[in-house]
Amino acid sequence: MDQLLAAVDLGSNSFRLSIGRIVQQDGTPQIYQIDRLKETVRLAAGLDAEKRLGDDAIERAIAVLERFGERLRSFHPNRVRAVATNTFRVARNTRDFLPRAEAALGFPIEVIAGREEARLIFSGVVHTLPPSPNKRLVIDIGGGSTEVIIGKGHEPGLMSSLYMGCVSYSRQFFSDGIVDAHQMKQAELAARREIEVIAKQYRKTGWKEAYGSSGTAKALYAILTEGGMSERGITRAGLSKLKDRIVRAGRVIPSELPGIKVERADVLPGGLAIMSALFDELGIDVMHTGDGALRLGVLYDLLGRDDEHDKRDESVRQFMRRYHVDINQARRVHRAALSLFDAMMPEGAERAELRAELRAALGWAADLHEVGLSIAHNAYHKHTAYVLENADMPGFSRADQQLLALLALGHQGKLSKLEPLVRNRAQWMAILSLRLAVLLFRRRGEIDPLPLTASMRNDSIVVRVNRDWLAQHPLSDFTLRAEEAEWSKVGFSFELLEF
Repeated sequence: MDQLLAAVDLGSNSFRLSIGRIVQQDGTPQIYQIDRLKETVRLAAGLDAEKRLGDDAIERAIAVLERFGERLRSFHPNRVRAVATNTFRVARNTRDFLPRAEAALGFPIEVIAGREEARLIFSGVVHTLPPSPNKRLVIDIGGGSTEVIIGKGHEPGLMSSLYMGCVSYSRQFFSDGIVDAHQMKQAELAARREIEVIAKQYRKTGWKEAYGSSGTAKALYAILTEGGMSERGITRAGLSKLKDRIVRAGRVIPSELPGIKVERADVLPGGLAIMSALFDELGIDVMHTGDGALRLGVLYDLLGRDDEHDKRDESVRQFMRRYHVDINQARRVHRAALSLFDAMMPEGAERAELRAELRAALGWAADLHEVGLSIAHNAYHKHTAYVLENADMPGFSRADQQLLALLALGHQGKLSKLEPLVRNRAQWMAILSLRLAVLLFRRRGEIDPLPLTASMRNDSIVVRVNRDWLAQHPLSDFTLRAEEAEWSKVGFSFELLEF
């Protein structure tokens, strides 16, 4: 089965088109997005005081829809779904504008209700996340509305659509681009008044994991992490630091905010005020980002899919086939790498969540470490890292893929290139485990039991290896002793002991 589906998301800030290919994998359908178009329209900014869309905004929208329509010209109508959100809902002249919009696109456009938007957003986000028994909070701050959902598995429970968005709030409170403490406070208070209507019920229901989707959340995540204001995800402290920085500057200056896209600068203050209010009213501690959004939910809605498989496992299996990975070698390296890692960082060690995530990533990196061989043997680990970081891998977030790429890049060659990228000692443990596993199985034969163990304490690495095995494997002996120089370049002592 190889079919194409298309989703058109007509948001208040941007219009987006996503085209996905349905691929059957072990009897389970997956959607691989093969084409995407995004154009900033700022439709919400075209609403006048009487809630009517102005001519300029309408013409911008029509021009974009004509371009989307050209891309979709060969699609059957039952393979396309176009949805329009808040600005279409509130504009008083939508009925006059809609026929022109549909003619430009070439397909019907559904003006969906806020709850339907929330349902599709939740579906889009959770389809890019691994399965979890926990309740999840998903928040999408759009241009004109904000959707707040709590759900479990693929089923949304509480769903709300609040009349506040990054475009409308930036226009209302920061129309001249000036950001001062008073206006930021006023914007936050206005947002909190909207949120307090739902806050009690959401707090009572509770959740274990919080995710933000679409432009505002992704922009804030990039700015906070790349700018050193948050180590992981969106946090209350990070949002506070960002507010202080923007207020001191008096406006959003893109060159001073690593991670921001220039087109996001004008609507960042409104989005920041709304996100800060959500954190305060709902009691959010940390928020991660999900790669899925409304348009992906629309694609899955078209497909009618509902499965509980871990999409990351499915993606790894498909990549192994696509890149002709040696399955037996991957299995050997996988088993050895996890065995070495478990000994260095046993279950029950500190930061259990970090360990579990890192262990899973190590297993996938071991499965995929030879992907680059299908491109070229020379520097194949670099090819592998590039593919894993940049390819579409359903189920993996961008952060997940960056970690896979890091482990793949470090499984051989110079370690000094990794030093700016490695975030903690546990990641060094994973890299050491994978390097040793690849080294051991260079001859692609079975070894049972493993002839060595490894430990890492502070900045000291000790590898204990069987003396007889080492004497019979001079190439492995040479390579193991060469590791001492590599690890010393990144601040570790490396001691090889025979037993």
